[in-house]
Amino acid sequence: MNILFLLIPISLVVMGIAVWLFLWAVRSGQFEDLEGPGHRILMDDDDPLIPPPPGSKDRRSAKTKNGP
Repeated sequence: MNILFLLIPISLVVMGIAVWLFLWAVRSGQFEDLEGPGHRILMDDDDPLIPPPPGSKDRRSAKTKNGP
């Protein structure tokens, strides 16, 4: 029974911190755009991330001109 005198105030403090964090998140705009990051992942650019090395096209064309 004596442990309740310790656990109830601790649980109220933890609950108060959770409510404060939730209100802070709402006021700071953390929940404003929930769908935007998901759409940005799907609508990414299809450009290659690694550009081809310079002169790689020249080597291929030189091989085809000279023959096998």
